[in-house]
Amino acid sequence: LERFHARQLRVSPHVLGHSKAHVGRVVAELVRAAKAQGLQPGPLALSLRGDFVRIGSAYEQHKVRSPDCFDILVPLRLPPHLEPQPRCADGLGPCGAFVCGLRARDGWARRCRPFAEGFCVELQGRSHLSSGLVLRWFQGHLQRCLGAVRYRLQERCRVSLSACPGHPPTLHILPCSDYVCCHISMAVRLIPAIPLGDALYLTALPPQGPHGSPAPEALWGLNASRQEQRLLGWLKEQAPASSCHLKCLQILKGLRDLRRHGLEEPFCSQWGRVLSSYVLKTALFSLLLQGPLEAWDERFLVERLEDLVLYLRDCLRRQVLMDFFLGNASIPEAVALPRFLKEAAPVNLLSAFDGPTLDLVAFQLISTWIQAPHIIRMYSSPRHWRPVPTP
Repeated sequence: LERFHARQLRVSPHVLGHSKAHVGRVVAELVRAAKAQGLQPGPLALSLRGDFVRIGSAYEQHKVRSPDCFDILVPLRLPPHLEPQPRCADGLGPCGAFVCGLRARDGWARRCRPFAEGFCVELQGRSHLSSGLVLRWFQGHLQRCLGAVRYRLQERCRVSLSACPGHPPTLHILPCSDYVCCHISMAVRLIPAIPLGDALYLTALPPQGPHGSPAPEALWGLNASRQEQRLLGWLKEQAPASSCHLKCLQILKGLRDLRRHGLEEPFCSQWGRVLSSYVLKTALFSLLLQGPLEAWDERFLVERLEDLVLYLRDCLRRQVLMDFFLGNASIPEAVALPRFLKEAAPVNLLSAFDGPTLDLVAFQLISTWIQAPHIIRMYSSPRHWRPVPTP
C-alpha cells in the first residue's frame, strides 16, 4: 500500500504548487474581465463579485495521480436590495435540495421585472432564482469575456472554454513550454455560486435529477466546502504530525478507481456514483470523530484503512450515511458553523440508491480490500490509468 501510494497516487508538491499558482493567475484574469464587463448592463442584472474560492481535493491535500483538474467557486452578486432566501425543497427534488427565494423591498417585482423574467421561475406562487437560467447566463458571460483573457495570456498559455448543458463550464489551460516547468494541460471547473454568508454557497445541482420534478430549474445544492476545509485544518492541528488520515483517503480512492476496470456496466457507473469522493470523505470525517486521533498515527495505516473500509461497508448495508454538515450536532465547536447549517434537516447521502445496488457495492468493497495486492498488481500498468469520468 505504501508503494502504491508513493508511485501512483501521491502528487508531487512541487508540481501541484506550480499548477495551483498557474490556475490562480489565469482564473483571476478571467474573473476580473468578467466582473468589468458585467458592470456595464446596469444594476438590475447579475454580476460577478470579483473573487473566487478554491475548493476540492487539490486544495485539501488529498489529490491523487495528477494535478490536472481543479474546482473553483465563482461567487455572483445579485442586484441591490435583493437577498437570497434558501429553504429546503421538501418533496420537490432529491434529498438535500434547496430552493432560493428572493427577499426584497416592496415593489421589487415591478421595478426589476427584467431580472425576474431573465433569472427567476415561479414556484408555489413565488419567484425563485433559477439555477438553470443562472448557469446558462454564467456560461455565456464567461465565453464573451474569454477573448480579452486569451489575448493577455497568449505568452503564458492557451486557454479555451467548454460547456455542457446543465453543467458548469470548464476552462482548459495549456501552459506554453517556456513559461512554467510543469507542462500539464489543466481543466478548471468554474462553478457559479450564490453567497449566503458564513462562507456558504448555493450551487446548481447536476442535471441527473428525479424525473417529474415540478420545477427542476428552481433547485439548488448547498455547498459547504469552506466548512470542510476548516474541519480538515482543525484535524491537522489535533491529530499527530504523522497522521495518515489523508493518505487513507487517497489509497481508498485509488483502489476504487482500480477496481472499476474489472467491473461491467451498468454496475461500473453505479460503483463510481455510490463511492464518490464526497461519500468517501464524509465516511472519513465521521470515523475520525469517533475515536482518539492518536490512533491515526502513520504506523497504524493498514489498521485505520481497514476500519474505514469496514465502516463504509456497514453504512452501505444499513443504507445510511448522513451528510456530515447538515443537521450534525457532533461537529467540534472549534469548527464554527452557521446557524443555517446546524438547523438544516439531516440528509442521507445513500438515499438515491436502491438496496440491492448498495449491497452489491458493499460486497465488492470488501472483496477489493481483501484482494488489494492482486488488484494493484493487475491494474497498475499505465494503460489502466487513463482518465475516467467523475460522477
